[in-house]
Amino acid sequence: MKNDDYEQMRFSGVTFMVKAIVGANWGDEGKGKITDMLAEDSDIIVRFQGGANAGHTIINQYGRFALHSLPSGIFYPHTTNIIGNGVALNIRTFTDELRALRERGVPEPKIIVSERVQVVMPYHILFDAYEEERLAGRAFGSTKSGIAPFYSDKFAKIGFQVNELFDDALLKSRLDNICVLKNTLLEHLYRKPLLEPDALYAEMTGQRERIAPYVGDAAAFIREALGAGKNILLEGQLGTLKDTDFGIYPFVTSSNTLAGYGAVGAGIPPSEIRSVVAVTKAYSSAVGGGAFVSEIFGEEAEALRRLGGDQGEFGATTGRPRRVGWFDAVASAYGCLMQGATEAVLTAVDVLGYLDEIKICVGYEIDGGITDVFPVGAGLVRAKPVYKLFPGWKCDIRGERDYNALPRALKAYVDFIEERLGVPITMVSTGPKREDAAFRT
Repeated sequence: MKNDDYEQMRFSGVTFMVKAIVGANWGDEGKGKITDMLAEDSDIIVRFQGGANAGHTIINQYGRFALHSLPSGIFYPHTTNIIGNGVALNIRTFTDELRALRERGVPEPKIIVSERVQVVMPYHILFDAYEEERLAGRAFGSTKSGIAPFYSDKFAKIGFQVNELFDDALLKSRLDNICVLKNTLLEHLYRKPLLEPDALYAEMTGQRERIAPYVGDAAAFIREALGAGKNILLEGQLGTLKDTDFGIYPFVTSSNTLAGYGAVGAGIPPSEIRSVVAVTKAYSSAVGGGAFVSEIFGEEAEALRRLGGDQGEFGATTGRPRRVGWFDAVASAYGCLMQGATEAVLTAVDVLGYLDEIKICVGYEIDGGITDVFPVGAGLVRAKPVYKLFPGWKCDIRGERDYNALPRALKAYVDFIEERLGVPITMVSTGPKREDAAFRT
C-alpha cells in the first residue's frame, strides 16, 4: 500500500488537521472510497450527519463492503472512529454491521459513539413506511429507514439521546408520552396497529445493552485530539443537492449535508475545518425523486447503469436502480460552491471508456433563456439541459495510477470540468479499489 502514489494521499500536499469529505451532487459520488484512502493518514474519522438511509461502498484487502452506519475509516487499526452527535443512530444496524465485519476478519475497530447522538426508534421506521404509503404517487422516494421521522422528532424535542436510554425512569416516562402522541396518528391518520409502551421499553433496554460499550464523550475526545495536533477526517453522507436547506427541496434528506455542518455534527469549532474535499462523479447518478436535468433514459441509460460503480449503479442501501445522466457542470459547480470546497476529486472516469462521445451539461434553458446558475426548485423543474460534446477516449483505463499516462481526451475532459467547478481536481479515481487512483500535480 505504501507506494509513490499513496505518498500523495494528502491530495493538496499539505498536512491537514481537520479535513471534511463531502459530496458535490446527489450522493453516490464515491466518498466512501476517498475517505477510506485518506484515513491512512488520519487519527480520527467522524461521521457527522445522516443515518443508515445511504451507504458507502468500499473495496479493500478484506473484500467489498457497503457501510451504512460505520465511518469509512473503520478498516485501519490505528484510527478512532466516531459517530458524531449529528448522526441518526440506528443501534441495531450499527451493531449488526460491526458483527459482520468481525465475521469477515476485519480487526476490531476503535469506536466512540457520542453520548449526545440521538437514536432512530422502531416507530420512526414504521412511520417512514406509512407516510410513503399514504403519499403513494406523491412520495419522496424514501429508503424507509426512519430518517425524516427521526429528525422531525429531534427538532420537535421529543427524540431520545443515547444517554437517556440508560435512565430507566426517564425512558419509561417519555415512552408513555410518545405512545399517546404517536398512537393518535396511527389510529386516525394511518389506521395502523398502535404502539405498546411496555414492548418499546423492552426493545430499547435491549438496544442499550448493545450500544453501551461504545458510548462516550466524543466531543471531549475530539477536543483533546485537536490540542494534540491529531489529523481528523469528517465524513459526510449524501451530497449538496440532498441538503435540507440548499438541496432540491423537498426531494432532500432531513439533515444538512454541507461541510459547514461538520462542525456542529462533530462538536468542533468551525474554524478548525482547514480543507474541504468535494467528491463528484464523472457522470451523474441519483436515487429518489426530484428534478434531474441531465438525466438520460432507455438503452443509453441502461448501458451506463450497467457499467457504472463497482457492481453497476444500484443503491448500496436499497439495491434499487439509480437514475443516471451526463455530468452536470451547473449542479456540480453549485455543489462545490456551497460546500466551500478547497479541492475536488473526480470519480468513476473509467466507466466512460466505452463511449464514442461524451456530453457535459454546461447550462440550463429555462423559459427561453440560458443560465449556468443553479436555480431554486421552481426554476429547476422547468430546466432543460444545454450540452457540450467531448470525444471519448475509447479505451480501458481501470486501475491506472499515472495521470500522465491517461488518454489526452480524458485529460481534456478533466481540465474542462475543473474549469467549470472553480476548484482544483487533485485526483481522479480510475476504479473501485482503494489503490485505483491517479493524482494530478
